[in-house]
Parts: sequence; C-alpha cells; structure tokens
Amino acid sequence: MANPRLAGRTLIGLVAILIVFAVIEALPGYFALFNAGEPRVVAARGALAPVEQSRIALFREARDSVVYITTRGDVFDPFTRSRRGVERGTGSGFVWDAAGHVVTNHHVVEDASAAVVRLADGRSFGARLVGSDPGNDLAVLKISVTEAPPPPLPIGTSAEVEVGQSVLAIGNPFGLDWTLTTGIVSALERHLPREDGPPIRGLIQTDAAINPGNSGGPLLDSAGRLIGVNTAIYSLSGTNAGIGFAVPVDTVNRVVPQLIAVGRYAPPTIGIAVDGRLQEIARGMGVAGVAVLRVEPGSPAAAAGLQGASSSQGGQLRLGDTILSVDGAPTRTVAELSSALGRHRAGDTVELELWREGRQRRVAITLQPG
Repeated sequence: MANPRLAGRTLIGLVAILIVFAVIEALPGYFALFNAGEPRVVAARGALAPVEQSRIALFREARDSVVYITTRGDVFDPFTRSRRGVERGTGSGFVWDAAGHVVTNHHVVEDASAAVVRLADGRSFGARLVGSDPGNDLAVLKISVTEAPPPPLPIGTSAEVEVGQSVLAIGNPFGLDWTLTTGIVSALERHLPREDGPPIRGLIQTDAAINPGNSGGPLLDSAGRLIGVNTAIYSLSGTNAGIGFAVPVDTVNRVVPQLIAVGRYAPPTIGIAVDGRLQEIARGMGVAGVAVLRVEPGSPAAAAGLQGASSSQGGQLRLGDTILSVDGAPTRTVAELSSALGRHRAGDTVELELWREGRQRRVAITLQPG
C-alpha cells in the first residue's frame, strides 16, 4: 500500500518544479518590459555597395554646381492701378563656367521680370538674362559671385549616349531643393510637340524621375558628366510617369556659347529661301522634302549648284531642287530641315540629298553662320 505522506511530498515537488519553470519563462518578458525605454543595439551595416558609393560621391561632387531658380513677373493691380512683382515659378539650373553663367530652360525664365539664383551653400544672387533660345528651350543667366564661386559641371557628349546606360538627375522638384533621382536612358532622338512653335527634336528620353521644378537641371552620366538638360515630362497628371526628356549636351554646347556671345542663337544656314506653296506642289508630285524657292547669290547653296524655283511660260511655278535629307536625316518639312542643320556649327560640311526633275543626287555643302 502506497505511503500517503510520500505521495504528497512528490506532488508538492512537482508543483514546485512547474512554478520554477514558469518563473524562468516569464523572466525575459519581465526584463524586456523593464528595459523597454532603452534604445536597441545597432546592427553592423558593413560597407556600402560599390554602386552606392559611386552614386553618393557623384552627388556630392555635382551638388554645388546645381542651382535653384525663382522668378518673378509683373502683374497689373487694378486697385492701385500699378504693376507689381509676384512670384512666378521655380526651376533648376547649373553653373556653366567660372564667369558665373548659369544654364536653365527657356520656359523657366520666359516672361519673367526678375530671377534669383540660390546656390547649394545658401547664398542667393540676383540674375541677369544673357540670352534665350525658345527653339531648343535653353536660356543663360548671369550672376556675380566674387567669393568661392561654385565649380562648373564637367561636359560630356550626347553622341556617345546609349539606351540602357545609367543617368542621374539633380534638381528642385516641387521646390524640394537638391533632389537626386536615378534611372536609365530609355530612348534617343525623341521629338516633343509644342503649342507655340515647332517641336523640340533629338531629345534624350529617361525614366529618372523628373517633375515640375526639375526643369533646367542637369542630366548626368555615371562619370558625373553633363549629357543633357532636363526640360519636360510626358504625363497625363502633371507628375512623373516614368518618361522625361532632356536637351542633349551637344545641342547645349552649340547653343550656349552663342547665347553668351550675342544673346541669341542663329543656327547655321546654306543660303536658301523656301515657300509653303512649293511644299504643296512637291507633295502633290509625291516628293517628301523642302522645295527651294530661291538660292542666295554667293551662298554655300549657290556654290554647290542648288537651283531655286522658276516660272514656266504659262506663269506657273516650276520646282527646282527639293531637299530630301541632310546627312541621311529626312527633311520632309522646313522644321526638320532647320533641326538637321541646327545640329551642326557654321563651317561644318553636310551631305544633302536632292530631287530635281525626277532625279536624285547628293551634294556636299559647307554651312555658313545664320
């Protein structure tokens, strides 16, 4: 027969063991509650990935060359019957040279009566408009910085840009200053229609986030070189949809020096006059090109033997030469011809494909200043 006293002691022992286990399990939660106000131990990060290190270094190197632009415009106050300045908008830009020239978009400063350029170090300067080119949406401002001027951005070439390569955009979207976004070149040679003029041609397309306020800021390659000037987005909502456009740096490098020198950009010419009626006649004959109305005496076109239109015995206009392409780029309209010539400098030699009286031929022609 079992000993009742022994059985009781065994039961008490088991209960005690269970209580001890319960206390041990509760201790971590108790201490965690007791230490809840203490910061957690920071986990070791390790080295940043090489691509991150490169991106950080590039942003730090380029940041001081990017500026924040605010503009003011004059409006008529009917109560005081006077004009007063109001804030018109904001945009971005970048330092072009040591003389204090700043490049931005034409539409950033269009119709503005005053502009202020703020540097990355917080200093602000009143800016003077040096020149503007609506056709390529580029403008140049001038600021006077006597102490610690920001460095100009290194210049690349858009002729080497490839679809798929990495790009970085720095600007001030929605007034959020010195914002970095990244992406790739998603297409080349894009055309951007405009309501008030011919389309801007030859643009770089990127999926790097570009929003209102990024306009005029730099598009950089992975070496930190300028390859474009951010100019617009394609969006139904007005915000980034993954399609942005930049003016290629080769265009910038042609236009900006002229804006600085003479305040305007005049693309090179070949010395011809054109007429809209002739284009209709050419199209009616199935010829897609720019018909030449007149060749200026002593011009490159005259030296190359181009012929303008003439009158038949019945008084009807008869086509002379029709320009089909420039260096292989089709010139179906006057805008396309101007764009093709505008990609060159005066003194460059280009090849024209011509149509005359049912025959095609090619001629080399040297461009003259516009």
